[in-house]
Amino acid sequence: MKIEKTAIDGVLVFEPKQFGDERGFFMESFNQRLFDDAVGAPATFVQDNHSRSARGVLRGLHFQRAPHAQGKLVRVAAGCVFDVAVDIRPGSATFGRWVGVELSAENHRQLWIPPGLAHGFLVLSDSADFLYKTTDYYAPQAEGSLRWDDPDIAIRWPDAGVAPVLSSKDAAAPSLREFTA
Repeated sequence: MKIEKTAIDGVLVFEPKQFGDERGFFMESFNQRLFDDAVGAPATFVQDNHSRSARGVLRGLHFQRAPHAQGKLVRVAAGCVFDVAVDIRPGSATFGRWVGVELSAENHRQLWIPPGLAHGFLVLSDSADFLYKTTDYYAPQAEGSLRWDDPDIAIRWPDAGVAPVLSSKDAAAPSLREFTA
């Protein structure tokens, strides 16, 4: 498995080895020992989630506040997305910065987003099946979101060929300045 660091401390890209022939492919999508070594501490995943979204759907930027902050290991089983992590950890040297990675069924890449970061994705294909493991359970009282188009964060979202499709909650999310005020 190939592991790449990103510009934000703790955010990692995992690229599993694939073995394929005319019948298809095989890959080990998760290995607890390799994962723990890569992130530098034991991680316990407690929930797996699966969403399907159409082209142009933009989900995020979502997070959960402590004590329910979630680490997420995300991947795409069908289709293609542009996946983003935003550092919202108080006192972090990269507070307010973002990293983005294309995740697809073809490249099999995965993104590790540690607790304390906001997360979102934009569907670039006709549809996408998005899978993710979390280190804490969903806690509605701890959930939060930030504006996907906040000019202070300035994410360079790629063109999905259609205008972004947002939930009403995501469309009304506060800016980073409002969140920290």
